[in-house]
Amino acid sequence: MEKSTGSNMQIQGQRTQSTAIVKVQQEPSIKIEPTVGGQLLRKLFQIIFFVQLFLVSILVIVLTIRGLIYAGSTDRFHPKEWYPPLLVSTASAGIVSFIWQSITFHCPSKAIKAVFSFTPLLTCAVGVLHILIGSPLSLAAGTIAILSGVIQSLYACWVNSRFDYASKILTVSTSAPPYNTTTFVIVSIITCLVYSSFSVTGIGGATATGTSLDIVFIVVILLSFLWSMQVIKNMLYVTISRIRYMNFACGVDINTQAAFHDTVKHLVGSVCIGSAIVPVIGTIRGSARAINLVAGDNDEFLFSCADCYSGFASTLITYGNRWGFVHVGVYNKGFIQASADTWEMFKRVELVSLIDSDLTGVFCFLSGVAVGSICGIVGGTWELIIHKGYATEVSIYAFLIGYFMCRIALAWQQASVSAYYVSYAENPQSLRFDATIPVRIEQLHRFQV
Repeated sequence: MEKSTGSNMQIQGQRTQSTAIVKVQQEPSIKIEPTVGGQLLRKLFQIIFFVQLFLVSILVIVLTIRGLIYAGSTDRFHPKEWYPPLLVSTASAGIVSFIWQSITFHCPSKAIKAVFSFTPLLTCAVGVLHILIGSPLSLAAGTIAILSGVIQSLYACWVNSRFDYASKILTVSTSAPPYNTTTFVIVSIITCLVYSSFSVTGIGGATATGTSLDIVFIVVILLSFLWSMQVIKNMLYVTISRIRYMNFACGVDINTQAAFHDTVKHLVGSVCIGSAIVPVIGTIRGSARAINLVAGDNDEFLFSCADCYSGFASTLITYGNRWGFVHVGVYNKGFIQASADTWEMFKRVELVSLIDSDLTGVFCFLSGVAVGSICGIVGGTWELIIHKGYATEVSIYAFLIGYFMCRIALAWQQASVSAYYVSYAENPQSLRFDATIPVRIEQLHRFQV
């Protein structure tokens, strides 16, 4: 008992010394200065992000004006047939995403089962829509969508035994959401609606002329859009995970507005770094798991290649994972250092296998795919009726907007789960945690035996 108390005191002491911007109610922040190299890297990414955002905004304005002028002098581009379906799909994304995050909060068990059941069907429906469009690009997109839907359905059958635990961890981690969470989510969705609509006008302007240079402009706008949406999601993620961590670990509440102010003031650079790294590493790790499943143990050459690639992915995840955002918010660490520290902590308390089997991340991903598919169907079907030539691109753009809108709406719940895992890993003996994780660890050990 004395050893446990001493360990708890040591953890609390480390947290007090290294917490950079923790504000409990009205207490002042306690800051530590990161290394010079870390400061420069954060500042560099922050500058790059805002510069690209400014330059792309100018590009979007120029392309929009040029596209409207060009549309008035030629019949090649029809704004009244291109913009309305996409803008309506964008609005639908915001509405459906907000409703879905509310359903997930109030009925997590039903939400998880619904996502794993209906997302494959919606994905296949998008594929059928693209095949009906009939262009070479749409046929390729439709084939990929149908194959993806089949894979999703097989995966759902494979992991259905994990649904109960995913529901429990979602319930326990989101049982007491931070104050004004709903307002925070609504503001985030509205921000995304405005930004998505703004980006769409630029893409439409580039589509009006359709030269090779305009295709480059569209790619640039899309890349900027992807990074910016990731940053918005992770700003919300860092803010909420910090609030929930302090509640789980210390039993204190932090004002949501003050926490977000600290995130904007101190952590934008780290968030930009993480927003660029995590999607890439996540894709590599996901593909490594898929290759391992396909390779199996039958072919020695394939198994050795898959094992090598899996080892590479496992090394990368140490230096870039979403759980690192928790330490970014709580301790003001650089993202790479925060990711390494949290992953090493998971290894030390033997939580890696539990986290690898957790479905909450997959649930959020499939929720995004489901909402994106709905938006893609809305925009693509509308265009298929009024102007078939625009249907493929509008459907793809609508899918991307719907996907990210839903991921942002669900970010606070995923952040709460991450905060629960990280705070538990720091002090598994804390009486603030129930038996959800220990019971699941025992179940995994029995399955391995």
